[in-house]
Parts: sequence; structure tokens; C-alpha cells
Amino acid sequence: MNATSNNIMMTRDDTVLLIIDVQGNLAQSIDNRESVLDNIQRVIRGCQIFGIPVILTEEVNLGSTIREITDLLPGVRPIIKESFSCCGNQEFIDALETQKRKQILIAGLETHVCVYQTAMDLIEQGYEVQIIADAVSSRVAKNREIALQKMRDHGVIWTSTEMVLFELLKTAADPKLRAIINIVK
Repeated sequence: MNATSNNIMMTRDDTVLLIIDVQGNLAQSIDNRESVLDNIQRVIRGCQIFGIPVILTEEVNLGSTIREITDLLPGVRPIIKESFSCCGNQEFIDALETQKRKQILIAGLETHVCVYQTAMDLIEQGYEVQIIADAVSSRVAKNREIALQKMRDHGVIWTSTEMVLFELLKTAADPKLRAIINIVK
């Protein structure tokens, strides 16, 4: 899919949330664990309020997605992958193409491996990619920092949990305002 426009802001009708590999022991050993996992949960809940589809992936051999995430996504079956980039998995490509959306929000683990490689491949395929910088992490903080900078250098936009939720909300007149405020409190 090639992006036909370069919207700077995410829109509800064009966005997909991608949660990458928030699994097992890896999720327990990431830098800034509590804050990152809280933000991943917040963005999932916000996207659900907006009706934005969620794609969930799991890296083979890392165990299951942690319960804090799966409990929020009861109808979402994880896509199991062997490649670090989600784009190396045909089931992922098919799931993404089925959505017919060009804006991809990414949260998950590890920033310098699967998140980075996926973002680069999505940019190459013409998607507009935004990394939720406070909802991605690595075991080592420096790896996260380097990956975020390298992604920015190649066209990936950084955002934050609250920023993206209010960006999708657009106006205080939206009836979903109260629900979003309750998430970010």
C-alpha cells in the first residue's frame, strides 16, 4: 500500500494500532516497565473508544502476550511471527491490507529490534508511521534512544500516549471527551 497523502495528524478512519511483542519475561525486563505498560494499556483503551482496529503480534519463543494486554483485547488473536519485522510475516501483511488504512501507530517491544525493523519496513511500503515514544521500550534505555532517533531520521514520527489520544479526539465538543479524559487521568 502506498500512502497517497502525508497527513501529519492521525485520523480515526485511517489509523491502525499495532502492538508488537509485549510478551513473557521480555515484558518483565524492559526499562521503565510500569510506565510503558500503563501507556500501552491507555492507548489500547483509547483506540477502542475511537473504533480503531488493533493488530497484536507475538515473536515466536518469547511466550504469550502478557495478561495486562490480552485482557483488554479479548477478541484479538495474536499473529505469531519469526521475523523481527512484522512485515516479514504474510499473515500480518494480509491483516494490515484488509484494514485499508495508511496510518500506523506502533507501541511495544523491543524498540531497537522488532519495533524498529517493522517501522522501517512500513515506511518503505508507503505507510505513515508514528511511534508512541512513551509506549515502546527495550531492556536497555540506550538501545531505545538510538532506535527512536534512527527511526525519526528515516521518517517515523514520534508521538506520546496523551498526544495521540487528543489528536484522535480533535475537539472538546466530541462526546468521547470524558472517556478519553478518564483514560489519561
